[in-house]
Amino acid sequence: MRWWGGTSSDTARDGGTGARSGTGGWTVVGPAVRDTALWLALAGVALVWFVGHPESSVALELVLPLAVLAVAIPGRRRWPVAAVFAVNALCAIGLAHPVTPANAYIVALAVSAYLLGTGPTTTRSALPAFGGCLALDLVLCAALGGGAVWWYYTLTAFPLLLLVPWLFGRYWQAQLAFVRGGWQRAQLLERQQRLVAEQARLRERTRIAADMHDSLGHELSLIALRAGALELSPTLTGRDRADLGELRAAVSEAVGHLRDTVGVLRDDEGDRAAAPTDESVEELVDRARDSGVTVDLRRDGVPAPPGLSPLVDRAVYRVVRESLTNAAKHAPGGAVRVRITHEGGRTDVRVTNAAGDAGKSLPPPGPVSGGHGLTGLRERVGVVGGTLRAAPRGTGFEVAATMPDRVGQDRPLRESGAVTDPDTESCAESGSESGSESGSESVRQLTTARRRARLRFAAAFVVPGGFGLITLGSAAYAAFQLATCVLRPADYAQLQVGRDRAEFANVLPARQFPYVSDSVKARPRPAGTTCAYYRSSGSLLDQVDVYRLCYSGSRLVSKDVVPGSGSG
Repeated sequence: MRWWGGTSSDTARDGGTGARSGTGGWTVVGPAVRDTALWLALAGVALVWFVGHPESSVALELVLPLAVLAVAIPGRRRWPVAAVFAVNALCAIGLAHPVTPANAYIVALAVSAYLLGTGPTTTRSALPAFGGCLALDLVLCAALGGGAVWWYYTLTAFPLLLLVPWLFGRYWQAQLAFVRGGWQRAQLLERQQRLVAEQARLRERTRIAADMHDSLGHELSLIALRAGALELSPTLTGRDRADLGELRAAVSEAVGHLRDTVGVLRDDEGDRAAAPTDESVEELVDRARDSGVTVDLRRDGVPAPPGLSPLVDRAVYRVVRESLTNAAKHAPGGAVRVRITHEGGRTDVRVTNAAGDAGKSLPPPGPVSGGHGLTGLRERVGVVGGTLRAAPRGTGFEVAATMPDRVGQDRPLRESGAVTDPDTESCAESGSESGSESGSESVRQLTTARRRARLRFAAAFVVPGGFGLITLGSAAYAAFQLATCVLRPADYAQLQVGRDRAEFANVLPARQFPYVSDSVKARPRPAGTTCAYYRSSGSLLDQVDVYRLCYSGSRLVSKDVVPGSGSG
Protein backbone atom coordinates (compact mmCIF):
# COMPACT_ATOMS: atom_id res chain seq x y z
CA MET A 1 0.00 0.00 0.00
CA ARG A 2 1.38 3.41 -0.93
CA TRP A 3 1.38 5.85 1.98
CA TRP A 4 2.62 9.28 1.05
CA GLY A 5 4.35 7.87 -2.02
CA GLY A 6 5.80 4.57 -0.77
CA THR A 7 4.82 1.00 0.08
CA SER A 8 5.28 -0.57 3.47
CA SER A 9 7.83 -3.00 2.06
CA ASP A 10 9.70 -0.16 0.36
CA THR A 11 10.02 1.70 3.62
CA ALA A 12 11.28 -1.38 5.37
CA ARG A 13 14.02 -1.72 2.79
CA ASP A 14 14.86 1.98 3.16
CA GLY A 15 15.43 1.53 6.86
CA GLY A 16 12.59 3.83 7.82
CA THR A 17 14.26 7.01 6.64
CA GLY A 18 12.82 9.65 4.36
CA ALA A 19 13.85 9.09 0.73
CA ARG A 20 12.86 9.83 -2.81
CA SER A 21 11.08 7.28 -4.95
CA GLY A 22 13.13 6.17 -7.94
CA THR A 23 10.20 6.31 -10.35
CA GLY A 24 7.65 8.76 -9.04
CA GLY A 25 9.86 11.10 -7.05
CA TRP A 26 7.41 11.25 -4.12
CA THR A 27 8.62 11.71 -0.55
CA VAL A 28 8.53 8.55 1.56
CA VAL A 29 7.43 9.23 5.14
CA GLY A 30 8.89 7.17 7.97
CA PRO A 31 6.99 4.10 9.21
CA ALA A 32 6.41 5.53 12.68
CA VAL A 33 4.53 8.52 11.25
CA ARG A 34 2.42 6.32 8.98
CA ASP A 35 1.63 3.85 11.76
CA THR A 36 0.60 6.66 14.10
CA ALA A 37 -1.65 8.22 11.47
CA LEU A 38 -3.26 4.85 10.70
CA TRP A 39 -3.85 4.11 14.40
CA LEU A 40 -5.41 7.53 14.96
CA ALA A 41 -7.75 7.03 11.99
CA LEU A 42 -8.90 3.59 13.18
CA ALA A 43 -9.20 4.83 16.77
CA GLY A 44 -11.42 7.68 15.54
CA VAL A 45 -13.75 5.21 13.81
CA ALA A 46 -13.90 3.08 16.95
CA LEU A 47 -14.65 6.08 19.15
CA VAL A 48 -17.50 7.24 16.89
CA TRP A 49 -19.03 3.76 16.97
CA PHE A 50 -18.63 3.51 20.74
CA VAL A 51 -20.41 6.82 21.33
CA GLY A 52 -23.36 5.54 19.28
CA HIS A 53 -23.58 2.35 21.38
CA PRO A 54 -23.60 3.41 25.03
CA GLU A 55 -24.38 -0.12 26.17
CA SER A 56 -20.91 -1.28 25.06
CA SER A 57 -18.13 -2.08 27.52
CA VAL A 58 -15.40 0.56 27.77
CA ALA A 59 -12.67 -1.92 28.67
CA LEU A 60 -13.66 -4.74 26.32
CA GLU A 61 -14.75 -2.78 23.26
CA LEU A 62 -12.60 0.39 23.39
CA VAL A 63 -9.52 0.30 25.60
CA LEU A 64 -8.43 -3.29 24.90
CA PRO A 65 -8.99 -3.14 21.10
CA LEU A 66 -7.09 0.15 20.77
CA ALA A 67 -4.18 -1.33 22.70
CA VAL A 68 -4.18 -4.38 20.42
CA LEU A 69 -4.20 -2.12 17.34
CA ALA A 70 -1.28 -0.13 18.75
CA VAL A 71 0.74 -3.37 18.73
CA ALA A 72 -0.66 -4.96 15.57
CA ILE A 73 -0.17 -1.97 13.26
CA PRO A 74 3.64 -1.68 13.62
CA GLY A 75 3.99 -5.43 14.15
CA ARG A 76 2.43 -6.25 10.76
CA ARG A 77 5.79 -5.67 9.01
CA ARG A 78 7.41 -8.58 10.81
CA TRP A 79 4.36 -10.71 11.58
CA PRO A 80 1.70 -9.80 8.98
CA VAL A 81 -0.39 -12.94 9.45
CA ALA A 82 -0.40 -12.59 13.24
CA ALA A 83 -1.55 -8.98 12.88
CA VAL A 84 -4.52 -10.08 10.79
CA PHE A 85 -5.39 -12.73 13.40
CA ALA A 86 -5.29 -10.11 16.17
CA VAL A 87 -7.55 -7.65 14.33
CA ASN A 88 -9.93 -10.47 13.39
CA ALA A 89 -10.23 -11.31 17.09
CA LEU A 90 -11.27 -7.69 17.75
CA CYS A 91 -14.05 -8.06 15.18
CA ALA A 92 -15.08 -11.36 16.77
CA ILE A 93 -15.68 -9.52 20.07
CA GLY A 94 -18.77 -8.10 18.40
CA LEU A 95 -20.32 -11.57 18.35
CA ALA A 96 -20.78 -11.25 22.13
CA HIS A 97 -22.58 -7.92 21.83
CA PRO A 98 -26.20 -8.16 22.95
CA VAL A 99 -27.56 -5.89 20.20
CA THR A 100 -25.49 -6.32 17.02
CA PRO A 101 -22.58 -8.52 15.88
CA ALA A 102 -20.98 -5.64 13.94
CA ASN A 103 -18.46 -3.28 15.50
CA ALA A 104 -16.07 -0.56 14.33
CA TYR A 105 -13.08 -2.87 13.98
CA ILE A 106 -14.34 -4.32 10.72
CA VAL A 107 -12.62 -1.28 9.14
CA ALA A 108 -9.35 -2.25 10.82
CA LEU A 109 -9.78 -5.82 9.57
CA ALA A 110 -10.26 -4.61 5.99
CA VAL A 111 -7.17 -2.37 6.24
CA SER A 112 -5.09 -5.22 7.69
CA ALA A 113 -6.13 -7.57 4.92
CA TYR A 114 -5.28 -4.91 2.32
CA LEU A 115 -1.83 -4.37 3.82
CA LEU A 116 -1.31 -8.12 3.86
CA GLY A 117 -2.02 -8.18 0.12
CA THR A 118 0.51 -5.40 -0.59
CA GLY A 119 3.24 -7.12 1.41
CA PRO A 120 5.50 -10.07 0.61
CA THR A 121 3.14 -12.71 2.05
CA THR A 122 2.32 -15.38 -0.54
CA THR A 123 -1.08 -16.81 -1.40
CA ARG A 124 -0.15 -20.12 0.22
CA SER A 125 0.34 -18.33 3.53
CA ALA A 126 -2.56 -15.87 3.29
CA LEU A 127 -5.41 -18.22 2.38
CA PRO A 128 -4.77 -20.70 5.26
CA ALA A 129 -4.58 -17.69 7.59
CA PHE A 130 -7.98 -16.50 6.38
CA GLY A 131 -9.34 -20.00 6.85
CA GLY A 132 -8.05 -20.02 10.44
CA CYS A 133 -9.66 -16.64 11.14
CA LEU A 134 -13.01 -17.84 9.79
CA ALA A 135 -12.80 -21.06 11.80
CA LEU A 136 -12.15 -19.05 14.97
CA ASP A 137 -15.15 -16.84 14.24
CA LEU A 138 -17.45 -19.81 13.64
CA VAL A 139 -16.32 -21.56 16.83
CA LEU A 140 -16.86 -18.39 18.85
CA CYS A 141 -20.29 -17.83 17.30
CA ALA A 142 -21.30 -21.39 18.19
CA ALA A 143 -19.93 -21.10 21.72
CA LEU A 144 -21.82 -17.85 22.35
CA GLY A 145 -25.03 -19.29 20.90
CA GLY A 146 -25.48 -16.57 18.30
CA GLY A 147 -28.72 -16.26 16.44
CA ALA A 148 -29.34 -16.57 12.73
CA VAL A 149 -28.26 -12.99 12.02
CA TRP A 150 -25.04 -13.58 13.93
CA TRP A 151 -24.33 -16.72 11.89
CA TYR A 152 -25.19 -14.96 8.68
CA TYR A 153 -22.89 -12.05 9.58
CA THR A 154 -20.07 -14.46 10.42
CA LEU A 155 -20.40 -16.42 7.18
CA THR A 156 -20.63 -13.38 4.90
CA ALA A 157 -19.09 -10.26 6.44
CA PHE A 158 -15.90 -11.81 7.76
CA PRO A 159 -14.93 -13.60 4.50
CA LEU A 160 -15.67 -10.46 2.50
CA LEU A 161 -13.65 -8.24 4.83
CA LEU A 162 -10.71 -10.61 4.56
CA LEU A 163 -10.77 -11.66 0.94
CA VAL A 164 -11.81 -8.55 -0.99
CA PRO A 165 -9.29 -6.06 0.52
CA TRP A 166 -6.54 -8.67 0.25
CA LEU A 167 -7.27 -9.17 -3.44
CA PHE A 168 -7.26 -5.41 -4.00
CA GLY A 169 -3.91 -5.20 -2.22
CA ARG A 170 -2.44 -7.92 -4.41
CA TYR A 171 -3.70 -6.15 -7.53
CA TRP A 172 -2.23 -2.83 -6.40
CA GLN A 173 1.08 -4.54 -5.61
CA ALA A 174 1.17 -6.08 -9.10
CA GLN A 175 0.33 -2.72 -10.65
CA LEU A 176 3.17 -0.98 -8.79
CA ALA A 177 5.58 -3.78 -9.71
CA PHE A 178 4.47 -3.45 -13.33
CA VAL A 179 5.18 0.29 -13.33
CA ARG A 180 8.51 -0.05 -11.53
CA GLY A 181 9.57 -2.88 -13.83
CA GLY A 182 8.69 -0.80 -16.88
CA TRP A 183 10.81 2.12 -15.70
CA GLN A 184 13.73 -0.17 -14.84
CA ARG A 185 13.49 -1.87 -18.21
CA ALA A 186 13.37 1.49 -19.98
CA GLN A 187 16.49 2.64 -18.15
CA LEU A 188 18.25 -0.61 -19.02
CA LEU A 189 17.34 -0.25 -22.69
CA GLU A 190 18.58 3.32 -22.70
CA ARG A 191 21.92 2.20 -21.30
CA GLN A 192 22.12 -0.59 -23.85
CA GLN A 193 21.30 1.83 -26.64
CA ARG A 194 24.08 4.17 -25.54
CA LEU A 195 26.53 1.27 -25.38
CA VAL A 196 25.53 0.06 -28.85
CA ALA A 197 25.88 3.57 -30.26
CA GLU A 198 29.30 3.91 -28.65
CA GLN A 199 30.38 0.58 -30.13
CA ALA A 200 29.22 1.74 -33.55
CA ARG A 201 31.22 4.95 -33.20
CA LEU A 202 34.33 3.07 -32.11
CA ARG A 203 33.93 0.64 -35.00
CA GLU A 204 33.61 3.55 -37.41
CA ARG A 205 36.75 5.16 -36.02
CA THR A 206 38.54 1.86 -36.60
CA ARG A 207 37.41 1.90 -40.21
CA ILE A 208 38.60 5.51 -40.49
CA ALA A 209 41.99 4.37 -39.22
CA ALA A 210 42.00 1.65 -41.87
CA ASP A 211 41.17 4.19 -44.55
CA MET A 212 43.94 6.41 -43.25
CA HIS A 213 46.35 3.49 -43.51
CA ASP A 214 45.30 2.81 -47.08
CA SER A 215 45.60 6.45 -48.19
CA LEU A 216 48.51 7.64 -46.07
CA GLY A 217 50.38 4.36 -46.48
CA HIS A 218 50.05 4.67 -50.21
CA GLU A 219 51.49 8.19 -50.12
CA LEU A 220 54.35 7.13 -47.86
CA SER A 221 55.14 4.21 -50.13
CA LEU A 222 55.37 6.58 -53.09
CA ILE A 223 57.74 8.78 -51.12
CA ALA A 224 59.92 5.79 -50.30
CA LEU A 225 59.87 4.72 -53.94
CA ARG A 226 60.93 8.19 -55.15
CA ALA A 227 63.65 8.32 -52.51
CA GLY A 228 64.95 4.99 -53.76
CA ALA A 229 64.96 6.31 -57.33
CA LEU A 230 66.83 9.44 -56.32
CA GLU A 231 69.35 7.33 -54.49
CA LEU A 232 70.47 5.89 -57.83
CA SER A 233 71.05 9.31 -59.39
CA PRO A 234 74.71 9.67 -60.62
CA THR A 235 74.83 13.35 -59.69
CA LEU A 236 74.47 12.74 -55.95
CA THR A 237 77.41 12.57 -53.58
CA GLY A 238 77.96 9.73 -51.21
CA ARG A 239 76.63 11.79 -48.36
CA ASP A 240 73.41 12.56 -50.26
CA ARG A 241 72.94 8.88 -51.07
CA ALA A 242 73.38 8.00 -47.42
CA ASP A 243 70.76 10.59 -46.38
CA LEU A 244 68.32 9.35 -48.99
CA GLY A 245 68.89 5.78 -47.83
CA GLU A 246 68.14 6.75 -44.27
CA LEU A 247 65.04 8.64 -45.47
CA ARG A 248 63.78 5.66 -47.43
CA ALA A 249 64.38 3.34 -44.46
CA ALA A 250 62.59 5.72 -42.11
CA VAL A 251 59.60 5.97 -44.45
CA SER A 252 59.45 2.19 -44.84
CA GLU A 253 59.63 1.78 -41.08
CA ALA A 254 56.82 4.33 -40.63
CA VAL A 255 54.67 2.43 -43.10
CA GLY A 256 55.32 -0.78 -41.16
CA HIS A 257 54.40 0.87 -37.86
CA LEU A 258 51.26 2.29 -39.39
CA ARG A 259 50.30 -1.13 -40.73
CA ASP A 260 50.90 -2.76 -37.34
CA THR A 261 48.89 -0.12 -35.46
CA VAL A 262 45.89 -0.30 -37.78
CA GLY A 263 46.11 -4.09 -37.77
CA VAL A 264 45.65 -4.07 -34.00
CA LEU A 265 42.65 -1.74 -34.24
CA ARG A 266 40.95 -3.58 -37.10
CA ASP A 267 38.79 -6.61 -36.26
CA ASP A 268 37.78 -9.43 -38.55
CA GLU A 269 34.15 -8.33 -38.70
CA GLY A 270 35.18 -4.82 -39.71
CA ASP A 271 37.49 -6.21 -42.40
CA ARG A 272 34.74 -8.35 -43.82
CA ALA A 273 32.21 -5.49 -43.74
CA ALA A 274 34.51 -2.95 -45.35
CA ALA A 275 34.29 -2.43 -49.06
CA PRO A 276 37.39 -2.15 -51.25
CA THR A 277 38.94 1.24 -50.45
CA ASP A 278 39.83 1.90 -54.08
CA GLU A 279 36.22 1.66 -55.28
CA SER A 280 34.69 4.94 -56.39
CA VAL A 281 31.15 6.15 -55.97
CA GLU A 282 30.50 5.58 -59.67
CA GLU A 283 31.62 1.96 -59.40
CA LEU A 284 29.44 1.50 -56.33
CA VAL A 285 26.42 2.86 -58.20
CA ASP A 286 27.15 0.56 -61.13
CA ARG A 287 27.19 -2.44 -58.79
CA ALA A 288 23.88 -1.29 -57.30
CA ARG A 289 22.34 -1.04 -60.78
CA ASP A 290 23.62 -4.53 -61.59
CA SER A 291 21.81 -5.72 -58.43
CA GLY A 292 18.50 -4.31 -59.72
CA VAL A 293 18.39 -0.99 -57.87
CA THR A 294 17.25 2.01 -59.89
CA VAL A 295 19.87 4.68 -59.17
CA ASP A 296 20.29 8.14 -60.69
CA LEU A 297 23.75 9.63 -59.96
CA ARG A 298 24.74 13.18 -60.73
CA ARG A 299 27.80 15.22 -59.72
CA ASP A 300 27.75 19.00 -59.76
CA GLY A 301 30.95 21.06 -59.72
CA VAL A 302 34.44 19.71 -60.14
CA PRO A 303 34.21 15.90 -60.30
CA ALA A 304 37.34 15.44 -58.23
CA PRO A 305 38.46 18.70 -56.53
CA PRO A 306 42.24 18.86 -56.14
CA GLY A 307 41.94 19.72 -52.47
CA LEU A 308 39.49 16.90 -51.58
CA SER A 309 40.82 15.01 -48.58
CA PRO A 310 40.95 11.19 -48.86
CA LEU A 311 38.98 10.96 -45.58
CA VAL A 312 36.26 13.18 -47.02
CA ASP A 313 36.23 11.13 -50.21
CA ARG A 314 35.79 7.93 -48.19
CA ALA A 315 33.08 9.64 -46.12
CA VAL A 316 31.20 10.50 -49.32
CA TYR A 317 31.55 6.90 -50.43
CA ARG A 318 30.26 5.64 -47.06
CA VAL A 319 27.21 7.96 -47.11
CA VAL A 320 26.23 6.76 -50.58
CA ARG A 321 26.88 3.10 -49.78
CA GLU A 322 24.93 3.11 -46.51
CA SER A 323 22.03 4.99 -48.10
CA LEU A 324 21.84 2.52 -50.99
CA THR A 325 21.99 -0.38 -48.56
CA ASN A 326 19.16 1.02 -46.43
CA ALA A 327 17.08 1.80 -49.51
CA ALA A 328 17.45 -1.77 -50.79
CA LYS A 329 16.62 -3.14 -47.35
CA HIS A 330 13.72 -0.92 -46.29
CA ALA A 331 12.33 0.32 -49.62
CA PRO A 332 12.97 -2.44 -52.19
CA GLY A 333 11.96 -1.48 -55.69
CA GLY A 334 12.02 2.25 -54.99
CA ALA A 335 14.07 4.60 -57.15
CA VAL A 336 17.12 6.23 -55.58
CA ARG A 337 18.54 9.62 -56.52
CA VAL A 338 22.15 10.52 -55.60
CA ARG A 339 23.34 14.12 -55.83
CA ILE A 340 26.98 15.08 -55.04
CA THR A 341 27.86 18.78 -55.19
CA HIS A 342 31.37 20.25 -54.84
CA GLU A 343 31.15 23.99 -54.36
CA GLY A 344 32.86 26.64 -52.26
CA GLY A 345 35.27 24.25 -50.59
CA ARG A 346 32.46 22.03 -49.34
CA THR A 347 30.96 18.77 -50.54
CA ASP A 348 27.25 18.08 -50.24
CA VAL A 349 25.85 14.57 -50.57
CA ARG A 350 22.11 13.99 -50.80
CA VAL A 351 20.60 10.53 -51.29
CA THR A 352 16.82 10.31 -51.61
CA ASN A 353 14.84 7.11 -52.10
CA ALA A 354 11.17 6.75 -52.95
CA ALA A 355 8.72 4.41 -51.25
CA GLY A 356 9.42 0.81 -52.09
CA ASP A 357 7.35 -2.06 -53.37
CA ALA A 358 6.42 -4.24 -50.39
CA GLY A 359 6.27 -7.33 -52.57
CA LYS A 360 9.68 -6.86 -54.10
CA SER A 361 12.98 -7.71 -52.43
CA LEU A 362 16.40 -6.74 -53.77
CA PRO A 363 19.85 -7.69 -52.53
CA PRO A 364 21.78 -4.78 -51.03
CA PRO A 365 24.40 -3.26 -53.35
CA GLY A 366 27.14 -3.43 -50.74
CA PRO A 367 28.03 -5.30 -47.59
CA VAL A 368 25.09 -5.65 -45.23
CA SER A 369 25.09 -3.12 -42.41
CA GLY A 370 25.20 -4.26 -38.82
CA GLY A 371 22.06 -2.35 -37.98
CA HIS A 372 23.77 0.85 -36.78
CA GLY A 373 24.70 2.41 -40.12
CA LEU A 374 23.38 5.88 -39.34
CA THR A 375 25.28 5.98 -36.07
CA GLY A 376 28.46 5.03 -37.90
CA LEU A 377 27.77 7.55 -40.66
CA ARG A 378 27.22 10.31 -38.15
CA GLU A 379 30.56 9.48 -36.56
CA ARG A 380 32.30 9.27 -39.94
CA VAL A 381 30.92 12.61 -41.13
CA GLY A 382 31.45 14.27 -37.75
CA VAL A 383 35.17 13.47 -37.48
CA VAL A 384 35.85 15.32 -40.73
CA GLY A 385 33.91 18.37 -39.51
CA GLY A 386 30.66 17.71 -41.35
CA THR A 387 27.02 17.27 -40.42
CA LEU A 388 24.57 14.51 -41.23
CA ARG A 389 20.80 14.62 -41.40
CA ALA A 390 18.54 11.64 -42.07
CA ALA A 391 14.76 11.89 -41.98
CA PRO A 392 11.63 10.85 -43.89
CA ARG A 393 10.93 12.89 -47.00
CA GLY A 394 7.47 12.57 -48.45
CA THR A 395 6.78 8.86 -48.77
CA GLY A 396 10.48 8.01 -48.87
CA PHE A 397 13.64 8.79 -46.95
CA GLU A 398 16.55 11.19 -47.40
CA VAL A 399 20.13 11.21 -46.11
CA ALA A 400 21.99 14.50 -46.47
CA ALA A 401 25.61 15.18 -45.48
CA THR A 402 27.67 18.36 -45.76
CA MET A 403 31.47 18.16 -45.33
CA PRO A 404 34.46 20.43 -45.94
CA ASP A 405 36.82 19.41 -48.72
CA ARG A 406 39.76 19.56 -46.33
CA VAL A 407 39.89 18.20 -42.77
CA GLY A 408 41.09 21.16 -40.68
CA GLN A 409 41.85 21.70 -37.03
CA ASP A 410 38.82 23.96 -36.57
CA ARG A 411 36.34 21.10 -36.61
CA PRO A 412 33.39 21.49 -34.18
CA LEU A 413 33.87 19.54 -30.96
CA ARG A 414 31.17 16.96 -30.29
CA GLU A 415 30.31 15.50 -26.93
CA SER A 416 31.35 11.87 -26.74
CA GLY A 417 28.43 9.52 -26.69
CA ALA A 418 25.91 12.22 -27.60
CA VAL A 419 23.36 11.62 -30.31
CA THR A 420 23.24 14.79 -32.41
CA ASP A 421 20.05 13.99 -34.31
CA PRO A 422 17.96 11.48 -32.40
CA ASP A 423 15.01 11.59 -34.77
CA THR A 424 17.09 10.03 -37.53
CA GLU A 425 17.36 6.65 -35.84
CA SER A 426 13.70 5.79 -36.26
CA CYS A 427 13.60 4.63 -39.87
CA ALA A 428 16.72 2.81 -40.97
CA GLU A 429 17.79 1.39 -37.58
CA SER A 430 14.63 -0.64 -36.96
CA GLY A 431 16.29 -3.80 -38.23
CA SER A 432 19.05 -3.83 -35.61
CA GLU A 433 19.82 -7.30 -34.43
CA SER A 434 20.73 -6.33 -30.90
CA GLY A 435 17.76 -4.00 -30.73
CA SER A 436 15.50 -6.84 -31.79
CA GLU A 437 16.89 -9.05 -29.06
CA SER A 438 16.38 -6.34 -26.45
CA GLY A 439 12.91 -5.69 -27.79
CA SER A 440 12.01 -9.36 -27.62
CA GLU A 441 13.16 -9.53 -24.01
CA SER A 442 11.19 -6.38 -23.24
CA VAL A 443 8.10 -7.83 -24.89
CA ARG A 444 8.42 -11.03 -22.88
CA GLN A 445 8.81 -9.20 -19.58
CA LEU A 446 6.05 -6.75 -20.42
CA THR A 447 3.69 -9.58 -21.39
CA THR A 448 4.42 -11.47 -18.17
CA ALA A 449 3.90 -8.41 -15.97
CA ARG A 450 0.75 -7.43 -17.83
CA ARG A 451 -0.68 -10.94 -17.55
CA ARG A 452 0.04 -10.99 -13.81
CA ALA A 453 -1.62 -7.60 -13.34
CA ARG A 454 -4.68 -8.68 -15.34
CA LEU A 455 -5.07 -11.91 -13.38
CA ARG A 456 -4.89 -10.06 -10.11
CA PHE A 457 -7.27 -7.43 -11.45
CA ALA A 458 -9.74 -10.19 -12.31
CA ALA A 459 -9.28 -11.75 -8.89
CA ALA A 460 -9.74 -8.39 -7.19
CA PHE A 461 -12.95 -7.51 -9.03
CA VAL A 462 -14.57 -10.54 -10.64
CA VAL A 463 -14.25 -13.02 -7.76
CA PRO A 464 -15.48 -10.63 -5.05
CA GLY A 465 -18.14 -9.40 -7.46
CA GLY A 466 -19.53 -12.88 -7.91
CA PHE A 467 -19.29 -13.60 -4.21
CA GLY A 468 -20.97 -10.27 -3.50
CA LEU A 469 -23.85 -11.03 -5.84
CA ILE A 470 -24.48 -14.32 -4.07
CA THR A 471 -24.25 -12.60 -0.69
CA LEU A 472 -26.54 -9.77 -1.72
CA GLY A 473 -29.06 -12.22 -3.11
CA SER A 474 -29.15 -14.26 0.08
CA ALA A 475 -29.21 -11.09 2.20
CA ALA A 476 -32.12 -9.71 0.20
CA TYR A 477 -34.01 -12.97 0.65
CA ALA A 478 -33.31 -13.00 4.39
CA ALA A 479 -34.39 -9.36 4.67
CA PHE A 480 -37.59 -10.18 2.80
CA GLN A 481 -38.32 -13.02 5.21
CA LEU A 482 -37.70 -10.89 8.28
CA ALA A 483 -39.64 -7.91 6.95
CA THR A 484 -42.75 -9.96 6.12
CA CYS A 485 -43.10 -11.56 9.56
CA VAL A 486 -43.48 -8.35 11.60
CA LEU A 487 -46.53 -7.92 13.83
CA ARG A 488 -46.84 -4.30 14.86
CA PRO A 489 -46.95 -3.72 18.62
CA ALA A 490 -50.24 -1.78 18.30
CA ASP A 491 -51.89 -4.71 16.49
CA TYR A 492 -50.53 -7.14 19.07
CA ALA A 493 -52.04 -5.08 21.86
CA GLN A 494 -55.49 -5.27 20.24
CA LEU A 495 -55.48 -9.08 20.03
CA GLN A 496 -57.85 -10.61 22.63
CA VAL A 497 -57.53 -14.13 24.02
CA GLY A 498 -60.56 -16.28 23.20
CA ARG A 499 -61.24 -14.75 19.80
CA ASP A 500 -61.26 -16.78 16.63
CA ARG A 501 -58.30 -16.36 14.33
CA ALA A 502 -60.50 -15.37 11.40
CA GLU A 503 -61.55 -12.25 13.30
CA PHE A 504 -58.06 -10.73 13.38
CA ALA A 505 -56.41 -12.49 10.44
CA ASN A 506 -56.25 -9.19 8.58
CA VAL A 507 -53.63 -7.76 11.02
CA LEU A 508 -51.41 -10.81 11.06
CA PRO A 509 -48.26 -10.83 8.85
CA ALA A 510 -48.15 -12.85 5.65
CA ARG A 511 -45.72 -15.38 7.16
CA GLN A 512 -44.38 -16.43 10.52
CA PHE A 513 -40.90 -15.79 11.86
CA PRO A 514 -38.84 -18.70 10.43
CA TYR A 515 -35.72 -18.44 12.62
CA VAL A 516 -37.10 -19.18 16.08
CA SER A 517 -34.41 -20.57 18.37
CA ASP A 518 -34.83 -23.87 20.14
CA SER A 519 -34.81 -22.16 23.54
CA VAL A 520 -37.83 -20.05 22.55
CA LYS A 521 -39.69 -23.08 21.19
CA ALA A 522 -39.02 -24.93 24.46
CA ARG A 523 -40.77 -22.30 26.60
CA PRO A 524 -43.89 -23.59 28.40
CA ARG A 525 -47.18 -23.29 26.56
CA PRO A 526 -50.78 -24.45 27.09
CA ALA A 527 -51.28 -28.14 26.49
CA GLY A 528 -52.67 -29.16 23.15
CA THR A 529 -51.98 -25.87 21.45
CA THR A 530 -49.94 -24.84 18.41
CA CYS A 531 -48.01 -21.58 18.48
CA ALA A 532 -47.09 -18.98 15.83
CA TYR A 533 -44.18 -16.54 16.20
CA TYR A 534 -43.86 -13.01 14.82
CA ARG A 535 -41.20 -10.32 15.12
CA SER A 536 -42.09 -7.03 16.74
CA SER A 537 -39.79 -4.89 14.49
CA GLY A 538 -38.24 -4.98 11.02
CA SER A 539 -34.68 -4.29 12.25
CA LEU A 540 -32.32 -6.79 10.64
CA LEU A 541 -29.24 -6.71 12.88
CA ASP A 542 -30.73 -5.80 16.27
CA GLN A 543 -32.45 -8.18 18.64
CA VAL A 544 -36.17 -7.53 18.88
CA ASP A 545 -39.02 -8.98 20.89
CA VAL A 546 -40.90 -11.98 19.52
CA TYR A 547 -44.65 -12.33 19.88
CA ARG A 548 -45.98 -15.84 20.51
CA LEU A 549 -49.63 -16.63 19.72
CA CYS A 550 -50.91 -20.04 20.78
CA TYR A 551 -54.11 -21.54 19.30
CA SER A 552 -56.38 -24.36 20.21
CA GLY A 553 -57.86 -25.17 16.88
CA SER A 554 -58.58 -21.68 15.48
CA ARG A 555 -59.19 -19.99 18.85
CA LEU A 556 -56.49 -17.83 20.42
CA VAL A 557 -55.68 -19.37 23.79
CA SER A 558 -52.67 -17.30 24.89
CA LYS A 559 -50.29 -14.59 23.80
CA ASP A 560 -46.95 -13.62 25.29
CA VAL A 561 -43.75 -11.72 24.53
CA VAL A 562 -40.31 -13.32 24.33
CA PRO A 563 -37.88 -10.45 25.00
CA GLY A 564 -34.87 -9.88 22.71
CA SER A 565 -34.92 -13.05 20.64
CA GLY A 566 -36.13 -11.77 17.33
CA SER A 567 -32.85 -12.19 15.49
CA GLY A 568 -32.57 -15.90 15.74
